[in-house]
This record gives sequence, structure tokens and C-alpha cells, in this order.
Amino acid sequence: MATATLSPADSEKLTNLKSAVASLNQISDNEKYGFINLVTRYLSGEAQHVEWSKIQTPTDDVVVPYDKLAPLSEDPTETKKLLDKLVVLKLNGGLGTTMGCTGPKSVIEVRNGLTFLDLIVRQIEALNTKYGCSVPLLLMNSFNTHDDTLKIVQKYSNSNIEIHTFNQSQYPRLVVEDFAPLPCKGNAGKDGWNPPGHGDVFPALMNSGKLDVLTSKGKEYVFVANSDNLGAVVDLKILNHLIQNKNEYCMEVTPKTLADVKGGTLISYEGKVQLLEIAQVPDQYVNEFKSIEKFKIFNTNNLWVNLKAIKRLVEADALKMEIIPNPKEVDGIKVLQLETAAGAAIRFFDRAIGANVPRSRFLPVKASSDLLLVQSDLYTLTDDGYVIRNPARTNPSNPSIELGPEFKKVANFLSRFKSIPSIIELDSLKVTGDVYFGAGITLKGKVNVAAKSGVKLEIPDGAVLANKDVNGPEDL
Repeated sequence: MATATLSPADSEKLTNLKSAVASLNQISDNEKYGFINLVTRYLSGEAQHVEWSKIQTPTDDVVVPYDKLAPLSEDPTETKKLLDKLVVLKLNGGLGTTMGCTGPKSVIEVRNGLTFLDLIVRQIEALNTKYGCSVPLLLMNSFNTHDDTLKIVQKYSNSNIEIHTFNQSQYPRLVVEDFAPLPCKGNAGKDGWNPPGHGDVFPALMNSGKLDVLTSKGKEYVFVANSDNLGAVVDLKILNHLIQNKNEYCMEVTPKTLADVKGGTLISYEGKVQLLEIAQVPDQYVNEFKSIEKFKIFNTNNLWVNLKAIKRLVEADALKMEIIPNPKEVDGIKVLQLETAAGAAIRFFDRAIGANVPRSRFLPVKASSDLLLVQSDLYTLTDDGYVIRNPARTNPSNPSIELGPEFKKVANFLSRFKSIPSIIELDSLKVTGDVYFGAGITLKGKVNVAAKSGVKLEIPDGAVLANKDVNGPEDL
């Protein structure tokens, strides 16, 4: 990848930006350096263009099928040895605003009054208790979630788990018109800043000092995952494979369904495995990219990475992931925030692989429709904090659920269900309008409930709706 030289106009922009950023006392020198570095790369236009004809489908050596991973030893002392090398890191920078909640998204209650974070802590506690090990939990917060998270983790102070928190970087948003940092324009609040995407996990982990502390305790690998992915649990078969084969990086991928056509995929390109995102695809190939035939897998964002390799690459400034420009508007001012993604780092690590894992390892909760799935009889919750799919459902894929805007906020969603319906035999559910569900309802096949405008529609307790369109009480 050639780095283009800057035009005189861009060089001037950068010079002005450097002096403006130097005066921002809210951020560290590491953050200033990282930010200027990112902007320089952005201005030099080192966008990576993928030559479509060079893309190859990865072989099973590169994207290893889950059932080809070596079986684990039954010996608990061997299991303990593996766990002693592991650190679990959850990306905890996101707010629950899209689901109508204040504070970090990880404190939304998922099931039985337990939050994402409660479940994560239970899972690791159970491992530590069972094997007598000490797997630590790291939470990467953003400036949006840091203060709240520090208060929240106090409730786990009596657990047998070491919890570390650190912050991802805080970068100023750029004003599009003159390329000045927004905080220099008198916008002193949080709106002037952005966290630069989860690609920042590697430098942030290193700059926080946590990486050195962990390696000094014999830790070798970090398992990174989104805090809202209920399927992202510790899997020792994957860890064992990486240690045996000296793989520095592993991305968990899973077969695409029609719901995942926009997800990034792994390709072999010029002899290396790399992530291909929809934003990098030339327009004429977008439909091909979305096809389930050619690109069969997508990135779950469950990543396993060697800690020493992170240190080596961050120190060498070698992690030059594709830049994702994210345009926003703050108080009528057009701004730009630059971000990177952790999955795009795969091509910089030695012996990097993908693992083609079962769909059960990807169970994200992004909307109230996902909450309906995980709170229903389709799943059960074990005492150890694992959300397990009900084997009574024979269809391998989950029902498709579309809830109208009345259900968007968690509080509204909860107020509209007396109890969560049984959906074991449901294929699809679409709800529009002012609809309320009673208790003990069963939904089967294809169900469409549409309340007429301005009319409240209540589905009575104990109703069984099978392959039904409901537009009013007369249809029940």
C-alpha cells in the first residue's frame, strides 16, 4: 500500500490541526499522537482498494471448521493450565441509548433481572471456582461509560474475579468546514469528542499499562468480544488450538444467513487472510458480496489475540487498519469522526486464522426484538450465567421478529408484554401499532399483528396465534 504524499492544502490543514490539538488539555500525549497519526493517514488517502480478481475463498487451513479443532484433554489440571493463560476483555464503550436506556449498554437487564455484565461475571466466576484458576475480566470503557462502570463494578467486589477497567482513547471530532477540532470551537461537552472505534483496543490496552501487568502474570491470550453478545463465552477448544499452532490472532466467523448479508467476511488476499467489509467493496460487486453462495461466513467480532504480539505491533506502529470515516452533525455543525475496527487488524498478525464456529456463539442483543428472543422459552439461563438454546426447537435458525417503534425502548417493550409469549414454533412475527400482549400466549408459524391507527389492540391471556394475521379483536 503506497502512502500518498499530502497536497500543500492538506499539509497546512495538518499543521494547523497539530497546534490546535496540542492545546487540548483533556487528553493525554498518547491520545494526541494517535489522533494526529490517524488524521495523517486519512488525509494521505491510503485507503486500501481491493482488486476483486485477487480475492480468494480461504481454505480450511486458514478458516478452520470448528469440528476440526483438536479435542480437549479431560484432565482438569490441563484445563487449568489453559485458563491460566487467558484474559477476557469485553468492549464496554457503548451506551444503551438506542434501546431507550441511560448508562452503559451492558447494564440492561437481559433475563431474570440479570444484566449482560452480571452474566459475564457469573460465567468467569464459575470457571475460576471449578478449576481453581484466576481468569481476569477487563472492561474497555469509553469516556461515555467510564464513570458509571466504575460504580457498577463495585457490586462484584466480593467475587473471586479480578476486574480491571481501562478507557479507550478520546479523540476530538473534526469540523468538516475548516478541519479544526470541535472542542476548540467552544464545544466543551462530550459532544466535541468521539471514541475511535474498537480498533483502538490494541493501543488502549497497551497505553493503559494493563497489557504489561497481565503478561508479567503469565497471561498469553486475550479473548475480546462485544459485551452485548450473549454467545461470546470462553471456549477452550479455540484457545488450545491457538496455543498449539502458535496463531497470534483468531477471528470467529459463522455461516451467513439472509440477516447477516452486510457483515464483514474473511478472504485470502495476496497470501494473507484479511477482513473484507462492505464499505471496501466496489459498487458493481456489492450484490456479489451480499450473496451467501460466494461469501459464506461473517465476522462475529469474537477475537482471540496474543498479548505479546499486540505489544510488538503497537510499539512498531504497525496496526494500520482501514479508516472508517463516520460523518455526524452536532448542533447543526457537520463533523467527522475517524474510527477503526479490531477485526481489520487480522492481516498484521503472524499465522492469523479464522475459526468457523456454530451460530450459538453469536447472539447479540441490539434491539428489543432480540430481547424478546432471549427472554422467551427459546432460551434457558443456567446458574453459571450461560444462555442456552432450547433443543425443543428443531429449526436451526431463530424466528425473524420485527417490532414497531412502540416497542423500541426497553421500558415500553416490557410494558407491552404481561409475559413473554412461547415462540418455540414461531417462524416470523411482525407487530405494528399500539399492541399489548397478555400472559401465556403462544405464537406459531407466521404471525402478523397490525393494530389500526389510533386503536389499542390487546391480545388476550392464553391466546394461541398460529399462521395468523390479526388486525383487530374480531380476528382473535
